[in-house]
Amino acid sequence: MVVLLSILVSTIIISAVSFVGVLTLLFKEKTINKILLVLVAFSAGALTGGAFLHLLPEAIDEVGNNGIAAVFIWTIVGFCVFFILEKFIHWHHHHALEHPEIKPFSYLILFSDTLHNFIDGLVIAASFLVAFPVGLATVFAVAMHEIPQELGDFGVLVYGGLKKKKALILNFISAVFAVLGGIIGFFLFEKIGALVIYLLPFTAGNFIYIASSDLIPEIKQETDIKKSLTTFFVFLLGIIFMFVLK
Repeated sequence: MVVLLSILVSTIIISAVSFVGVLTLLFKEKTINKILLVLVAFSAGALTGGAFLHLLPEAIDEVGNNGIAAVFIWTIVGFCVFFILEKFIHWHHHHALEHPEIKPFSYLILFSDTLHNFIDGLVIAASFLVAFPVGLATVFAVAMHEIPQELGDFGVLVYGGLKKKKALILNFISAVFAVLGGIIGFFLFEKIGALVIYLLPFTAGNFIYIASSDLIPEIKQETDIKKSLTTFFVFLLGIIFMFVLK
């Protein structure tokens, strides 16, 4: 029971990190509009770094040399699934939704983040099942990873057309899946633990698609040289941050 309690408390804390976006509510609308593109650039870098520096290496470590091909196949599958999903959302926007001004990548961010948070919950559960200190170290690493990513994701959601309060609520709902992942990981890890090997590269493919197809094109639209250089260096900062967290 102590292990389960530790997992629940840890995943709830990780879920609460999603409210880091509330800090932006302290700023005026004009200030928010100025920093949104910067947050989009940081998120693009964080997603790219997270995919290539964390998810893919971890998946390769899990499968060994003989399974590397499978890792990249599942990465391509994740990329392609999001390509198809975005096309469907884009079509659905123009035929059914009441708010076509909301950009499709907002929903992709929420979907991929939900999957990522669920995996985080599984990883945290597995770490505490190994040893309590290992669990604490994992929680710290996940929190350090989530703070900049959640802030960047919040900026992307607002930039994509969602109201700030709605973005916070949806981001939190997505984050709560870490708790679900933790509970499932505790009770069923022996049965579903192998799925993590496939979920990691699949999520990496999601991240790569969102960064390359949606976020980077947004920051490329900036024509001012000074602002373009700023967003590029912020993009690199997102990658560097993920490298430091390795």
